[in-house]
Order: sequence, then C-alpha cells, then structure tokens
Amino acid sequence: MPSGKTHDRLTLWLLPWLLGVTLVLTRSSQIALILASCFAFSGLMFGPDLDIYSVQFKRWGKLSFIWLPYQKALRHRSKLSHGFLIGTVIRLIYLGTWLFITSLFVVGISQLVWGFEWNWQEFFEQLAAGLVEKYKQEAIALFLGLELGAMSHYLADSTNTAYKKYQKEGIKGIIRRKPKPKPQRRSKK
Repeated sequence: MPSGKTHDRLTLWLLPWLLGVTLVLTRSSQIALILASCFAFSGLMFGPDLDIYSVQFKRWGKLSFIWLPYQKALRHRSKLSHGFLIGTVIRLIYLGTWLFITSLFVVGISQLVWGFEWNWQEFFEQLAAGLVEKYKQEAIALFLGLELGAMSHYLADSTNTAYKKYQKEGIKGIIRRKPKPKPQRRSKK
C-alpha cells in the first residue's frame, strides 16, 4: 500500500490535468473548479483511508474524532470504504449525518436564543428542489470530483499491490486463479 505522501503527490500531480481536461470538456470554469476542488478534498482529506489512523484522518485535526466510529465499523480496504462508488457514498452519508446532528443542535440553540422560526421540512424541500433544478450540474461535478479523488486512491493501492505480488511471485502472483474444488468424500451408509 502506498504511503500517505505518495497518495498526496498523486493527487497534487493529477489535479492540474483534471482541471484542464474538465475545463476543455465542459467549457465552464465553475464546473471545472468545483470538480477539481472536490478531487483535491477527496484526495487529501476525504478519501478511503479515513478507515484507519492515516494522514487523511490526522488532517481533520480536532474534528478527527468524528471518524472514530467509522473506523470501528469498517475494516481497512473493505468494499464499503474502498469500493467503487459505494465508498464515497458511505462517507458522504456518514459526514452528512454528523452535519445534520450538529445543525440540529445549532438551530435548536439559535431558536432558543434569538427566537426565530425554522421549518426543517420546508428547508429540505427547498434544498432538494434547488439541487435538482438549479444546481444539477454542480452537484454532479461535486460527486464526480469526490469519486475521482477516491478512485485515484483505489488505483494507486491496486497498482502497488499488483506490483508487489509481481515482484514476489511473478506474473502468477497477479493472475488470480480459482482454487480447485476439493473432492467430496462419499459417506458410508
């Protein structure tokens, strides 16, 4: 498995290329900036290695405690943390849950102190309508950037593992063979 520094270098090396390609393909500096920013965030702070005590975990500083239940719940390199699409979706749901719980407390305390009205149902309806109608492309760029950052991590891990197997066992180490089924014994009656 590559070190955190290797993953960081890969993220920072790919970032200008990703920004340039996105800018050429979309012809939108806003979309390109969102995608590139989310790619950098995912590669440096929001990637699959939040399931262990890693460089990404340490970068959360005093907020790193929020990732401890995530680490306890998932095995390192499991499909749920390092899986294509599912890893990013689970991290987004997990972080969103923390943000929601925190916002409940902040809004509740703010209502007590300043006495304003707040309707959660209306808020979520407006948020969903805004994302679907007004900011669809931006939401797609955000998720795509996060997933591409995670994918660069998955690919670096996979490539490194395959290279180590190749060094140790040659081409046979890379090619997975299905184990032969064990012959079943006949029971005596």
